[in-house]
Amino acid sequence: MGNHGHVSAEARGPVPMPPCIVRDPSLAPEGNRKIEWVRRNMPVLRGLEERYGRERPFAGLRTTVSVHLEAKTAYLALVLAAGGAQVSVTGSNPLSTKDDVVAALAERGLHVYAWHGATREEFEEHQLTALQVVPHFVIDDGGDLVHHLHEGARQYAREMLGACEETTAGVLRNRARQDAGALLFPVIAVNDAKMKHLFDNQYGTGQSTMDAIMRTTNLVVTGTTVAVAGFGWCGRGIAARAAGMGAHVIVCEVDEIKALEAVMEGYRVMPMMEAARESDFIITTTGVKNVLAGEHVAALKDGAILANAGHFFDEIDLDALRAGSDEVLEVRQNLTGYHLRDGRWINVIADGKIVNISAADGHPAEIMDTSFAVQALSAEYLVRQWSSGAAGNTGAGDVAGTGAPLPAGVIPVPEEIDYAVARLKLESLGVRLDELTGEQRAYLADFNK
Repeated sequence: MGNHGHVSAEARGPVPMPPCIVRDPSLAPEGNRKIEWVRRNMPVLRGLEERYGRERPFAGLRTTVSVHLEAKTAYLALVLAAGGAQVSVTGSNPLSTKDDVVAALAERGLHVYAWHGATREEFEEHQLTALQVVPHFVIDDGGDLVHHLHEGARQYAREMLGACEETTAGVLRNRARQDAGALLFPVIAVNDAKMKHLFDNQYGTGQSTMDAIMRTTNLVVTGTTVAVAGFGWCGRGIAARAAGMGAHVIVCEVDEIKALEAVMEGYRVMPMMEAARESDFIITTTGVKNVLAGEHVAALKDGAILANAGHFFDEIDLDALRAGSDEVLEVRQNLTGYHLRDGRWINVIADGKIVNISAADGHPAEIMDTSFAVQALSAEYLVRQWSSGAAGNTGAGDVAGTGAPLPAGVIPVPEEIDYAVARLKLESLGVRLDELTGEQRAYLADFNK
């Protein structure tokens, strides 16, 4: 497994990197404006940037960041650089990469390799080029970097201390690798942190998905029927936003408990085949392929609009749509119409790719402030666990290491990090809390005797 947990002194420090891959350097001013805008609206991450600039917890270390490459991700990469890391950056989805932000990062001296609309081959080349930094840790979204470091680019894994994974899909991939006994290093499941999935997945995905649908279609949601496939944290956020806009919401599920939760929230629950017959909008968010499959196409309403809010783009079976169509054309920007041979039009947003980022700006900055703060503190925790000089204070709840490297496997985010980020976010909002009195603490302690 390379040198996991045993990075030699010679392995620290910068390494030479290939020239940046940037489509249009002249776009940098607009990218810089976007980065500065999100910086103003991400107070928790801004506080970490200030502390990292003083303490330099990543000095001499190298990292690769592969998250949807827009302004908020760019700011996370700059925060890690402020902490002393040599940072290479690439995208996690070709349609979510913003060329102006890429140009801005290159102008600011980071190693960046991405452009919008990359082919599958170009996208993989960009990721593998970014890994040439020979990272000590990676910030991953969907598990692609970890996959490369195990399957096709092990030569770049020789100094790996671990990874931090942003998404449900990526955590599932890494757990499968762990179950097979093949995971080479620790992966911190950032997605499972309370300050990630309770806010990012629910409120961020809910708002940004409906934002993407309204921007792309310019159609009314109020009074329509919206089907949501999957009632995890992302699905329940989308359902809540759609219902709040006046839509009639249907939930499709395979999990009995989640289905019952949806019923108790006031939604109708039914199989996809039934939902397809009456839904104006169908939004998938499951992490499973062919949630809307060929057999469902025959049941879809004329004019139905399909969108995928899951990480991978195979939740909607586009091959089945193409096979049944006699015409396929772009009816609006980011909206493809499939004219079926029986005369119906079925419309797909962003070619079935993750809709809230491919057809909009992704999660609001205030939401990603908490998620990326968890990412930064998890990376710091990973490094402190490895570092022989582990004693210290993260500045956010005394989340310090012990000097013992984390074992290979999927690792939960320490609870202290969740509470530290929540506390910092509340402080930034000017919110104050009650505190238990000594008498109340003693009263509760009696229950534990």
